[in-house]
Amino acid sequence: MLERFKAFWQGVVLAPVVRLFLRLGISPDAVTLVGTLGVVAGALVFFPQGLLWQGVLVITAFVFSDLLDGQMARVSGTTSRFGAFWDSTLDRLGDAAVFGGLVLYFAGPGDDFLYLCLALYCLVMGSVTSYARARAESLGMEAKGGLAERADRLVAILVLTFFGDLLGLPILYQGTLWALAAASTYTVVFRVLKVRRQALELGPLPK
Repeated sequence: MLERFKAFWQGVVLAPVVRLFLRLGISPDAVTLVGTLGVVAGALVFFPQGLLWQGVLVITAFVFSDLLDGQMARVSGTTSRFGAFWDSTLDRLGDAAVFGGLVLYFAGPGDDFLYLCLALYCLVMGSVTSYARARAESLGMEAKGGLAERADRLVAILVLTFFGDLLGLPILYQGTLWALAAASTYTVVFRVLKVRRQALELGPLPK
């Protein structure tokens, strides 16, 4: 579903923006950087003040850069290994800022130690989920799969945080944190076991 949504926005809504940015000489890497800075600012400036739904709006506006940069690179024929590395690295920074902002919210106006710990757990496990896949691939193995892909985690927490704060129903984003914590834990265990099976079949690393 998320891939169809992404294809719709890239092909119909964002195509004119892509063409405009390229005519102005803006590089895909610059769009990636600005988008990440916007996400980080939205999360770390608004969330700690208790302005959750406002922060989500700011973050969402800049998240679209994640759709723009790749499309710009493909249209201009400037896709590169560094661009892929840059995009993935800054994605991790943006994700950490979102959950870090929630940690600061629960440490401040949200005043809830349990959910502070839960948000921190989601932050850490999100990073471990991505690292497990990257490390496996660097060793010639594959570690895709599980329940908590990056896009799923981001959409879930942003949508439920927005409506939970706007409607005065904190149970929406609190429940989402529990669900993401469980899904991330499952995903990490799933990937570890998957890599272990492959490692046993491949045998020890050559000396």
